[in-house]
Amino acid sequence: MSELINNREVDVPEQTRRQNLLKEIIKELHAGKSVEEVKARFEEAVGDVTVAEISAMENSLMMEEGIPVAEVQRLCSVHTAIFKGSIEQIHRSNQPEEQPGHPVHTFKLENREIERLVNFRLDLHAGKFMKQDSADNIYKLLEDLSLLLDLDKHYSRKENLLFPYLEKYGIYGPTKVMWGVDDGIRAMIKAAKAALSDYQGNAAEIDAMLKDIIREVNEMIFKEENILLPMALEKLTEDEWVKIARESAEIGFCLAAPEQEWIPERSPEPEGASEDAEDGKEGTAPAQGFIRFETGILSLHQLETVLNHLPVDLTFIDENDVVRYFSHGKERIFARTKAVIGRTVQNCHPPQSVHVVEKLLEDFKSGRKDAEDFWINIRDKFIYIRYFAVRDEQGKYMGTLEFTQNIAPIRALEGQKRILSE
Repeated sequence: MSELINNREVDVPEQTRRQNLLKEIIKELHAGKSVEEVKARFEEAVGDVTVAEISAMENSLMMEEGIPVAEVQRLCSVHTAIFKGSIEQIHRSNQPEEQPGHPVHTFKLENREIERLVNFRLDLHAGKFMKQDSADNIYKLLEDLSLLLDLDKHYSRKENLLFPYLEKYGIYGPTKVMWGVDDGIRAMIKAAKAALSDYQGNAAEIDAMLKDIIREVNEMIFKEENILLPMALEKLTEDEWVKIARESAEIGFCLAAPEQEWIPERSPEPEGASEDAEDGKEGTAPAQGFIRFETGILSLHQLETVLNHLPVDLTFIDENDVVRYFSHGKERIFARTKAVIGRTVQNCHPPQSVHVVEKLLEDFKSGRKDAEDFWINIRDKFIYIRYFAVRDEQGKYMGTLEFTQNIAPIRALEGQKRILSE
């Protein structure tokens, strides 16, 4: 796709020099200098900076300089204040991303709705709450925050659809940083809701929480539209955008949905015809062939259908920590998209929880454990998550099976049931 984009050409030594300057400035911020102290030097030494250079800088800070993801994440909001006035704007006319239904168009459509919610409605109700902390004003804020939690779908589409493709092009730094910030925003909204639900007269504290949420949400919109999305448009092919568009509805949309299906100007192949080989399909026809088990024989189509009818979600990770399969039942508990196939499981989790994943896999591979269980409450569901080490007949580790089920209906059972339902 790069040949279709009029990229700005930058001499390689000059590009390296600029990236080194950027890293030096970020390190100075890390060492305690203020934004104002480094801003003048930044503008004088660097001038306009491209999205690609920001991406390379963040990647280098983590991969080469060893600065932890969490630290770059903390610095992200600071250096955004510097970059805001200098990021090169990429303007293209009559491009696919400007067409309704294209994933980038949808992300921006949602961002306009998010802006209206936080900058008008939430800000207005926060002001009224500070004047009078009545039950009615508290309720309005709770309603706003409940609506704002819908941005989980917006962030989840980034994390589970867009990030895997960027990682295929070797872009890890910005995705890890952004995922961590996304999780921080989610946590801030939930904390504000909890504080309002159990209001103890701490209006000033809640007002500060709401101001932080408004600021962080707006900052994330800026980072998406000036860093993430332009970078993705430079890297991803049209076929990859088509796949993202087709799988987006699996996760859902935030406050606004695409007006129509995006169909590229070229004649696209029928859905499923161009899927990667690991999908195990050719076109949209059922998989062919049979598998002989020790206890019977099933066609591939029968096997896949049986697995998708189980009242549980299954995900299999191979011995190299790569996601190889997930079942696709009617009511999945956690969203899964085909983009995760072939992705390492570590990159399917936010940076803050990767250490838990690593410890679990280490215990399975070493033989210290064969299983691990977790359970969590999500609204009206009680989710039971089980992990099993999969080993062959000789005990060799082959991978990990994740088994997820909503057991709320099972926990509610009482007495006996011996007759058929009507």
